[in-house]
Amino acid sequence: MNKNLIIVFTRNPELGKVKTRLAKTIGDASALNIYSFLLEHTEKTIRNIDSDKAVYYSVAIHNQDIWDNAIYQKHLQEGEDLGIRMLHAFQNGFAKGYEKVIIVGSDLFDLKEKYIEEAFQKLDKRDVVIGPAEDGGYYLLGMKTLHEEVFKDKKWGTSSVFKDTTKDLHKFKIHQLEKLNDIDTFEDMENNSTLKKLILTDD
Repeated sequence: MNKNLIIVFTRNPELGKVKTRLAKTIGDASALNIYSFLLEHTEKTIRNIDSDKAVYYSVAIHNQDIWDNAIYQKHLQEGEDLGIRMLHAFQNGFAKGYEKVIIVGSDLFDLKEKYIEEAFQKLDKRDVVIGPAEDGGYYLLGMKTLHEEVFKDKKWGTSSVFKDTTKDLHKFKIHQLEKLNDIDTFEDMENNSTLKKLILTDD
């Protein structure tokens, strides 16, 4: 077993169930097309990183999909909100004996291996690593000890999440990664020619 673990949270890619804010502008089919592209990008980005890997599904575990069963541990998300679901995933990782656990989002066009590798490296000397998102949330969170408070009493999906999370961690040594843009609305991708090509014209 590797001592490092990467966790990815994913929504099952179903029509009308993913990227609903984006779908209001470009339609359900195009939103699904873009989310599927971002999932594949996430999988390719983390596939070769030197760590164990786990994918947590929103609704149902799929064994025949882009997440190779030989590479990815597969789990179902548990909990009434995003914070509790992430808390359970981190608890599970540390309970298995992992020394560094990182969770990363699955809707980042700009995600690169270097950010995840930097996070694992910085955890040698820092308590927590966090990657802020442009919308006020975060796209990556890494720890070597569980800090349960960061998963509780947050207004998930709002612009205060990153600020409130770092406030909880003010006593600890934090490393902040480069700020990235996750894709939630059309405004997030309107200057991205690659993603705009995925919009279906007959949607």
